Amino acid sequence: MESDGFLLGMGNPLLDVSAVVDEPFLQKYGLKLNDAILAEDKHKPMYEELASRSNVEYIAGGATLNSIRVAQWMLQVPGATSYIGCIGKDRFGEEMKKRCALDGVKVHYYEIDSTPTGTCAVCVVGGERSLVANLSAANCYKSEHLTRPENWALVEKAKYFYISGFFLTVSPDSIQLVAEHAAKNNKFFMMNLSAPFICEFFKDAQDKFLPYMDYLFGNETEARIFSKVHGWETDNVEEIALKISQLPKASGTHKRVTVITQGSDPVCVAEDGKVKLYPVVLLPKEKLVDTNGAGDAFVGGFLSQLVKGKPTEECVRAGCYAANVIIQRPSCTYPEKPDFH
Repeated sequence: MESDGFLLGMGNPLLDVSAVVDEPFLQKYGLKLNDAILAEDKHKPMYEELASRSNVEYIAGGATLNSIRVAQWMLQVPGATSYIGCIGKDRFGEEMKKRCALDGVKVHYYEIDSTPTGTCAVCVVGGERSLVANLSAANCYKSEHLTRPENWALVEKAKYFYISGFFLTVSPDSIQLVAEHAAKNNKFFMMNLSAPFICEFFKDAQDKFLPYMDYLFGNETEARIFSKVHGWETDNVEEIALKISQLPKASGTHKRVTVITQGSDPVCVAEDGKVKLYPVVLLPKEKLVDTNGAGDAFVGGFLSQLVKGKPTEECVRAGCYAANVIIQRPSCTYPEKPDFH
């Protein structure tokens, strides 16, 4: 396997500002556990409040970057992954670059003066998390950065592309360029449902790129919302996964595979007109530290084996392994080396 930059991620780089909080804190800002939302004005003071806590941690995050970092960690091959997104020229931006360099991910950031680096408040209660993203600079990505020769070279080199649904709110024209390139060159294009609000309020954008998706990831909540907004009369995750996998494809080379995680319930995979369920390794409740990044880590683990040409079963096993490691640690962090065989 040639190792150089074969997996490219594109998304919203956010510095996670993570802290353990309590129920009243969630109520104060009108937050729900296991939700992911975009910050409104009422949430703005929350970032300072979290940053002033003694237990606060900063981690280079954002859904796509988490998955790419985990894939890089699982692969242990220098330069195997690359990532594109927009940051501000500030302290948090420098922190993002430093973290990615340590993680071995090759980043080509679009850096801007006018807007600060995006942040994501990670509010942890009893191991569960509520995410509030303040996109800031991440929201300013432009396709003109992507088409610069040094950045487009990353696209030319990559065989696999992974983009979270969150990026639909930022730069659909960048997604279009990559999706068409992948379809034309028989490469793999993959996206994530990412959050209920994406499936609901960005349905048209999502539908536009569905034909290009060779792999579509999501969790059971997102899958059910997807089904609802498409007028499918079913809540059954297996049925939904199958229906998504059978929607029309732009290029006939690869059949679409739908991968839906369901927390501690089995992972549901629809491919070739069939659905398979893969049980996950259950973690005793007392070992659960923080579910933040579990879904991203699953995708990262899955991609690490997919790019090696491994069968779906192995990809799912790697995804479950990675998620299992991540939820035993604060935020999306991992030990120095994976122990995956």
